[in-house]
Amino acid sequence: MSQKEVFFEYINKGYKTKGDFIALGAAMLGEETITDAIVKIPLKTLNRHGLIAGATGTGKTKTLQVLAENLSEKGVPVLLMDIKGDLSGLAQPSPGHAKIDERHAKIGIPFEARKFPIEVLSISEQDGTKMRATVSEFGPVLLSRILDLSETQSGIVAIIFKYCDDNKLPLLDIKDFKKVLQYVTNEGKEEIQNEYGRISSSSTGAILRKIVEIEQQGGDLFFGEKSFEVEDLTRVDENGRGIISVLRLTDIQDRPKLFSTFMLQLLAEVYETFPEQGDSGRPELIIFIDEAHLVFEEASKALLNQIESIVKLIRSKGIGLYFVTQNPKDVPEDILAQLGLKIQHALRAFTAKDRKAIKLAAENYPDSEYYDTKEVLTQLGIGEAFVSVLNEKGIPTPLARTMLRAPMSRMDILTDKELKQVIDNSRLIHKYNQNLDRESAYEMLNSKIEKINLAEEKAISDAAEEKERIKSEKEREKELARERKSTRSNSRRSTRMNPIVKVLTSATFIRAAFGILKKVLK
Repeated sequence: MSQKEVFFEYINKGYKTKGDFIALGAAMLGEETITDAIVKIPLKTLNRHGLIAGATGTGKTKTLQVLAENLSEKGVPVLLMDIKGDLSGLAQPSPGHAKIDERHAKIGIPFEARKFPIEVLSISEQDGTKMRATVSEFGPVLLSRILDLSETQSGIVAIIFKYCDDNKLPLLDIKDFKKVLQYVTNEGKEEIQNEYGRISSSSTGAILRKIVEIEQQGGDLFFGEKSFEVEDLTRVDENGRGIISVLRLTDIQDRPKLFSTFMLQLLAEVYETFPEQGDSGRPELIIFIDEAHLVFEEASKALLNQIESIVKLIRSKGIGLYFVTQNPKDVPEDILAQLGLKIQHALRAFTAKDRKAIKLAAENYPDSEYYDTKEVLTQLGIGEAFVSVLNEKGIPTPLARTMLRAPMSRMDILTDKELKQVIDNSRLIHKYNQNLDRESAYEMLNSKIEKINLAEEKAISDAAEEKERIKSEKEREKELARERKSTRSNSRRSTRMNPIVKVLTSATFIRAAFGILKKVLK
């Protein structure tokens, strides 16, 4: 047998599968594509997670598109994080091209242009079905890890959640949490201290600053109601095709804190909601996280541990996570070790640091007698990649340089008119795009504080009135005292005889007067 025939048998045996599969492309020997040496991904292993890596412009996004299309065709729903804004074209068929026909002739897979059912989602001001979550749904542990709080600060967050639970104060959005934080620091300080212990104002101030940071990145749009139900990510259309949910994130590339916050909450919610699936033979949902470095860039150690735990456990729920990034080193090693499918597009070596990174990237793949991996990594053409998947027994398949099939849908974005039509036809937009702002902790505490303030104002007013009354009574008593004193003085003056009157009315004077009178009369 020739080397080509041996290689053909080697690939077909390595990628042989009894169950359903996705045909990714055909293996290459050197620069030659070996027609019908098909590289296949068993459908049942797609919940074992994966990595799509490669330099800018090497075809990562088109690979993601191909996987999403084929998963949809198999009835598997997909969630795509569309950070660059170039995945909406899934809703329209490919216009076709001679180079596409030529590629598929080499691969041995027929090409058929198709469009796919998509749902446009948004967590920002962009158009689309809004994905929101309440603060309560995060819970104190996850919220503390996202905010990268100290142990003491995390304890305060736990107290806040407990206080709100005990007093039936719904924590729905950021303004609710901020209001409770301010309340326990100021008006409710004594109440909290009596029930739950002393809370440091310096700690609450630090928590508030972290909350404001999330708020400034757009968290006020993400936190709130109506909460998105993750079961709506697992819908299929009337033809049994999985719906591809495209989450538009083009306006949050410079807000990694919001992106990582959203991703961790979503994964936690999916894990908590979905039942254990066991070995069902097909995944329940596949999530592609484009520009995955944004999830890990600013993540604390506690947050990375949380993500690692979810990645390990969520596959039992039938959920597959696929990280799309430029270099495997963008993904923490402990998480990279959990990824069963690896599709590595070309890497470019412009510096010594780049060459070192390529050498490390090559070590992530099985050794091959047919390739010098670190050398070929710099020579891969656009739409070519090294592929290693897990077979149905969970064993890594032989490393295969692969010419990947082309997307069946448009390799470009939708026009504004086309995008509007997709959004207008959504079955979810009326469910989630309502402006809800029901009474929650913010309004309830404001009402409570208002009553406290009114009570304090009344107490101050009553105290002032009482003080004025006492003052008036004292003034009245003084006036009465002055009046009594004046009366007594007048009485004493009236009983004292004038000296002249006293002389004129004296007995001696009267007798003398009568004597004189008698003499005159004689």
